[in-house]
This record gives sequence, structure tokens and C-alpha cells, in this order.
Amino acid sequence: MTTRKPLLIPIMLTLAFAGVCGRLGVWQLRRLEERRSWNSHLDQRLAAAPSAVTLLPPDTSSGHYRRVIARGTYDYAGQVSLAGRSSLGSPGVHLFTPLRLADGALVIVNRGWVYAPDAMTVDAARWREHDGDPVTVLGYADTWTGRETAPVSNGRHIVRELDSAAVARLVGAPILPYYIVQTSDSASGPDRPVRLGEPVLDDGSHRSYAIQWFSFALIAVVGGALLVREELVRRRASA
Repeated sequence: MTTRKPLLIPIMLTLAFAGVCGRLGVWQLRRLEERRSWNSHLDQRLAAAPSAVTLLPPDTSSGHYRRVIARGTYDYAGQVSLAGRSSLGSPGVHLFTPLRLADGALVIVNRGWVYAPDAMTVDAARWREHDGDPVTVLGYADTWTGRETAPVSNGRHIVRELDSAAVARLVGAPILPYYIVQTSDSASGPDRPVRLGEPVLDDGSHRSYAIQWFSFALIAVVGGALLVREELVRRRASA
């Protein structure tokens, strides 16, 4: 006598697996809608007229990515390098330079990317712009990570994380709760860092992930149905 394989257990497992994959696909579609909503909100902020960085709200979530303008003088003695940044596959750093405003406050400006063979060490004197002269900076407000970190080594103005406390210690003075990502100015030439530009507004990978999860669910259902059909045909033949 031929032993019949039980069908209920594999059917239930197949349906459970397909259900989980389907829920994950729906979750990715929800993430996609949330991202699009945020991108629309972000686009409105970036399209607005720039405001003075000192007028941003204390709540950094409200001021994040708002277009800002600041005028002051760079304090290159307090400049900090953010290590481990790449551009078009080349290693380098981002230069975070204190800008002293008219009221004496210090705002940090991410002036952009410069090449560094070890992704850490640069000749800071080479990358001075408007040295000693007032400069007007246009860009958008960004926020610090908030993670407490330490400099890479004592005596070197190099950090691996955007921690405001660590940067303030290296600068030697309090800094504003935002920093400015510089996007445009009148400076040009080989001694100007590569500006970072505005944030990229896209859908990310959510759509492709959703398609993958729905595909897995469909494969599981179709494959399970074929196996059940094959077993039923075999049983009828043996009967």
C-alpha cells in the first residue's frame, strides 16, 4: 500500500508564508507613501525663501531642511573634519567650519567635500575661502546626530560622527543647534570644497522591496497549489 502524505500541514505552512510575505509587501507600500509625503513636505521647505539661521525654531524637527542664509566670518582655527566621506568613489572628508555671526554666535557650516587619501587627513590651510573677509552662506539647515563621540585622536580636529558636543569642544565655544549645509555661493576655483547640494528626493527601494515580497507570496501560493495538485493526481492514479 502506498503511504499518503498529509496535505493539511503543507497547505497551512504555505498559506502562512504567503500571508507573511503579503503583509511585508503592504508594509513596504505604506513606507513608500510615508516617504512620498515627507518628500513633498521637504520640497516645500527647500522651495521657500531663505531665512536667517538665528530665526529657526528651537524645535529642530520644525527647522530641519529649511533653507537658510547666514553672513559672518569663518573661524578656521576651529574647523573640524568629518572623516570617512566619499565622492564619486574617492575618499575624503567634509569640512565643518565655524561661522561667526554679527551677534557673536557661532554656526557650523558644512562647506563640502575635499579629497583625503586616508579619508581623514587634509591640509586645512589649502581649503580656506574668504579668509578674514565676511561671507554670505546659502544652504539648508541640518541637525546633529546627538550621539556622544570623541575626536579621532587628541590634538586633531577630526570626528567620525556628527555629535554637537564633540564639535563644540573642538571649536572651543557653544554652537547653534543647527548646522548649515552650504549649497551655493560666489566662490569658485580649485581651492573650493565640492558643495554637497540639496537632499535627493526619491522613492528609495520601497517599491522594489514590495514587488519582491508580493512575488515571494505568489510563488509560494502557485508552487504549493501545483504540489497539492500533483499529490491529488497521484492519489487518483493509485486508487
